[in-house]
Amino acid sequence: MLLHFLCLTIKLYISNLDFSRMVRGKTQIKRIENATSRQVTFSKRRSGLLKKAFELSVLCDAEVSLMVFSQKGKLYEFSSSSSTNKTIERYQKNDKNLRHDKILLEQTTEHLKEEAATMSRKLELLENSKRRILGEDLDSCSIDELEKVEEQLERSLRNIRARKSQLLREQIALLKDEEKVLMEENAELRKEYEVRPLPLFIDRQEEEHLQRQTMDVETQLFIGPPERRSSH
Repeated sequence: MLLHFLCLTIKLYISNLDFSRMVRGKTQIKRIENATSRQVTFSKRRSGLLKKAFELSVLCDAEVSLMVFSQKGKLYEFSSSSSTNKTIERYQKNDKNLRHDKILLEQTTEHLKEEAATMSRKLELLENSKRRILGEDLDSCSIDELEKVEEQLERSLRNIRARKSQLLREQIALLKDEEKVLMEENAELRKEYEVRPLPLFIDRQEEEHLQRQTMDVETQLFIGPPERRSSH
């Protein structure tokens, strides 16, 4: 019996909680019209805000300054540093640096935009000049522009021919140096040949001596069957 009573009590409590949540709903943030309620809410929330500022400064080792003016102009403040003015000076200095960085960034961005536009115009001019040199898009050119293109082509041809002549001269000089080296090597070989000439014939006396040795060998040979040979 007691257990059944406790279950009914718990269910009733949970139902009351759900009903209260449904009735309360989400609080709408707007100005409180009643002056007394507005003053009470201001006092409560101001105290909570000052408490949160203190906790933030202690827990996170942060420099926190808080200033609140009431509707009647009364000041409520909190500062984790020695004074609120010190924090305000730090804020102004930081804000000044931020504004300076912002201005510098804007100036740099504007300068980059101008440079990009200038480069785009130069690229367009180069593309037009390239097409004209290749003989394209000449219908829109005037006589003066065509004469400038022609002069530019002539200068290019002169530069190309001058470079070609320079390369040819360098190659001729290189061949002359190689020829000089070969001539020196040839002269060294001729000198070596004149000092130690190679024998191109056999001496006459040496030839007769060889012939006599051959004849002596031939006269000592015996031709015939082995059984007819006799020793003396």
